[in-house]
Amino acid sequence: MHTMRKSAYKSGVAGKSNALKSAARARRFRRRLLAWYYAHKRDLPWRENRDPYRIWLSEIMLQQTRVAAVVGYYAKFLQRFPSVEKLAAAREESVLAAWSGLGYYRRARMLHAAAKVLVKAHGGIFPNTSEDLKKLPGIGRYTAAAIASIAFAQPVAVVDGNVERVLQRIAGREISGEHLWEEAQAILDPSQPGEFNQAMMELGATVCVPGQPLCHSCPVHSSCATRGPRQSAGKALRLRKREISYMLRRKSGSFFLVQRAKNAKLMPGMWELPELADKQFGKSKALLVLRHSITVTDYRVKVVEDITPEVVLNPSTGKWIQEGRLAQLPLTGLTRKILRSLKML
Repeated sequence: MHTMRKSAYKSGVAGKSNALKSAARARRFRRRLLAWYYAHKRDLPWRENRDPYRIWLSEIMLQQTRVAAVVGYYAKFLQRFPSVEKLAAAREESVLAAWSGLGYYRRARMLHAAAKVLVKAHGGIFPNTSEDLKKLPGIGRYTAAAIASIAFAQPVAVVDGNVERVLQRIAGREISGEHLWEEAQAILDPSQPGEFNQAMMELGATVCVPGQPLCHSCPVHSSCATRGPRQSAGKALRLRKREISYMLRRKSGSFFLVQRAKNAKLMPGMWELPELADKQFGKSKALLVLRHSITVTDYRVKVVEDITPEVVLNPSTGKWIQEGRLAQLPLTGLTRKILRSLKML
């Protein structure tokens, strides 16, 4: 394998791809990509049918979350809310509880809000165009295009991180902004838009991966202007380090938890273990120490037990929760992680 010359990777350069400049090349690209996709696509539950509710749910869950992490949550969420009507009728706390552990809880709140709009304004029927789908809460350009193309065969292309990487490697240069959408639309197979969009995303997720792509396994390598790793214009973010401590207090099969304020900027209304200041930690021995990363911060988390009750037992901010109710509460991801690590959830 060889690598493209550095001069081909000027940051911010936008332009049309030279690799697929002819209609014949575009047709060959589509044919090879789709043949590979049908033979090698992953067996994922949201690919079982074209139900727009299920496709919508999967796309929202997959935002900023790995496929492997979503599969289990997807099945449980559908079991609890099998239709958009059931979701719309649920309490927000129940929706957040089913979402708990996936993170980025604004997605769940917008999902719930959109379900209510769909039921009230559309009779539970999804709009079948990307333009109308974008009018729903929490649905942006990518999600609208994904639902419209996969569920309703609307010939509209998608651009996510995986598709962007494929397009840039085909072109052999950086492409950004609206030019990415133009490139994606130009090579889209209008007769099979949903399958083609999924094939592009699958290629980026499993073959045309960041770092070292699997060029020897690529079904469209002959159309690609790049071989091997593509130089990145940006710099990797360095994670900040921080230590935090939490108290685990139990009595008679119940746990003491506190609820975040309804107007909190992060995870409003979610339940968690009480956080301790350094002076409250004292000489107590850590019951558990674990690592937890959120965006650009890497946390070293300590959990202690049997701290003096008056330090945190404030009835205005927390209360005792029976162990059997924990799974039904909207817990923060870190609290759920702690309780699972201690075999208490």
